[in-house]
Amino acid sequence: MRANEKVNPVVVEIIRNALNSAAQEMNASLFRSAYSPVIYEMKDCSVGIFTKDAELMGQSAGLPIFLGNLGICIEIVTKQIGLDAYNPGDVFIMNDSYLQGAHLSDITIIAPMFHQDELVGFSATRAAMSDVGNKNAMGSNDCTEIYEEGVRIPPIRIVEKGVLREDLLELLALNSRFHHLYKGDIMAQIAACNTGEKRFCEILDRFGLETVEAAVQEIFRQAETLDRQAVAALPDGVYHAEGCLDNDGVVDTPVPVCVTVKIEGERMTIDLTGSSPRRKGSTNCGAAQAISACRVAYKELINSESSVCGGNFRNLDVILPPQSIFTAEEPTACSWYFSPLGLLIDLVMKALAPVMPDKVAAAHYGDSMVMTLTGIDPKTGKLFGSVEATAGGWGAFDGDDGESCLINVVNGDFKNLPIEFIEHKYPYRLLRYEIREDSEGAGQYRGGFGVRRDYLTEADESYIRMWFERSKTPAWGLFGGKDAAPPLLTLNPGTDHEEKYRKINRKLLPKGTVIRAETGGGGGYGDPAARDPEMVRADVESGYITPQRAKEVYGVTL
Repeated sequence: MRANEKVNPVVVEIIRNALNSAAQEMNASLFRSAYSPVIYEMKDCSVGIFTKDAELMGQSAGLPIFLGNLGICIEIVTKQIGLDAYNPGDVFIMNDSYLQGAHLSDITIIAPMFHQDELVGFSATRAAMSDVGNKNAMGSNDCTEIYEEGVRIPPIRIVEKGVLREDLLELLALNSRFHHLYKGDIMAQIAACNTGEKRFCEILDRFGLETVEAAVQEIFRQAETLDRQAVAALPDGVYHAEGCLDNDGVVDTPVPVCVTVKIEGERMTIDLTGSSPRRKGSTNCGAAQAISACRVAYKELINSESSVCGGNFRNLDVILPPQSIFTAEEPTACSWYFSPLGLLIDLVMKALAPVMPDKVAAAHYGDSMVMTLTGIDPKTGKLFGSVEATAGGWGAFDGDDGESCLINVVNGDFKNLPIEFIEHKYPYRLLRYEIREDSEGAGQYRGGFGVRRDYLTEADESYIRMWFERSKTPAWGLFGGKDAAPPLLTLNPGTDHEEKYRKINRKLLPKGTVIRAETGGGGGYGDPAARDPEMVRADVESGYITPQRAKEVYGVTL
């Protein structure tokens, strides 16, 4: 195409969808190739295709907070080596929490994309490894320094000009308790990046580099224009909300999170000043992920129907207080970096509720509610390890109830482990998996319900690690809606040996222990007295709420 010539709008849409399709194929490649259930079954990963300036061109469903900062990781590598230092066939690996923002279990793989010997962009993936050399198998709740959390990897070539550095891969894999899985997962990420480059080059072959670049810039222009218009439609002002995590896993005191949103014309600023200083425990987060979480919150409210691209967030400023949980620096621990981020995202909605009542939702259950079981599998005599996030309830909104039994906002497309998979793969059984009765936040529109999962251990010795959050600041309601039930973990419920927890670190469980995990619901929206009695009746008949709750909370006698 000629210089300054506008690309055809139809071609723009074809290229937009082609880029996203290429990213979706990257994701499919990663799922099919991965060795660990946390990737191929639970989908704890994300992928993206980026310009050579690290701006997002195409993405697939994945973890929102990963997609929000893969571009930052590309910028970090480029700043370190320079654009001219990339070679065809290079692949970089990194996991440093202070650079990428996430915990060490999340491995980032970045590959430059070349077309006709010219650097035209980057493909990138991030995926969770089962074990990265933490002091305990598959992680700990009580780390106080990053050196306890695993092997820290700076940006480094793992493939150089198409040749795998097998010595480096071996070094990293030997620091994992699951060597074979680690190697397989890294190779799956590399394969996904190669898939991204192949598909992007096919798009360039079809349309030409100039046309694709022009279309991408038009896609970015459209996104930026819509963002600016949406923010400009909001009244100028300063809006504030705050809450707290229960504790940091080491010191049993609350971890405050403060959010101030400033609207000024077309620009939005999210200021986290007032949030907790760095903590002794591992609820610290690298700046890159804190920025990404603010972008997730922004995108939930601003043109949420459209996909994310490099044109978004250009009118969003993020202020991170120094020496806080959102600006982690060496040697702070970061394993549970995501817990304050889920709260942060909910708080942005709460802050903007007065000016966006038809767009916001009440708070959701809020955290990943992670449960890990490790031990020796009696069938194989080898170490087993399972980790899963547990679903819960989401907040109600103007016009409808919140969704039940969904994964939390931080994890996006994440899946829990199916019962059949668990019982085939690991030495424990699922006795019960159901909606948690009476867990919703009441309202004219009620919040969604949490879940209840009962496990029975079958190994002679199993070690449980559990991180349940948001009891001090449970899912709150809006505009008269009520708070939802907080989460709870019970060992051996209904027996003389019953114990209740919200966090456990590597507790030994004998064979035959029953574990009951109950997650919280979502907050309600509007006065519960205004709820349609027929909707209350339907919830009772479905077993979601008890007749007693219907009478006491909603004023409906059945």
